[in-house]
Amino acid sequence: MATLLIVDAANVVGSVPDGWWRDRRGAAERLRDRLALRGAGEEIVLVVEGAARGVASVPGVRVDAAPGSGDDRIVELVAAAAGRPCVVVTADRGLRERVRAYGAECAGPRTVRPAE
Repeated sequence: MATLLIVDAANVVGSVPDGWWRDRRGAAERLRDRLALRGAGEEIVLVVEGAARGVASVPGVRVDAAPGSGDDRIVELVAAAAGRPCVVVTADRGLRERVRAYGAECAGPRTVRPAE
């Protein structure tokens, strides 16, 4: 069973001060494209919110636009994936605690976006 990799787009994009705040949607699209290059047998879900809503999915990366809080949507996705390997990429401590309660592992933003 492929690992479900859920990426907190806002948190990962915000981890590098590269001007992302001027174009949140563009920053999410660049992250999506970087994730699409992984192709390591994972199912990748990029959770976007706010100004990044509307980013399209691409082969290898499903984009999930949170209707409200991105954190809440990530927790819902983890809960729905019960029984399968799941890794959430975020540095948000509160979110990490919430998803670990459902058995997910956590990784930091640098696992998908090295410091540039």
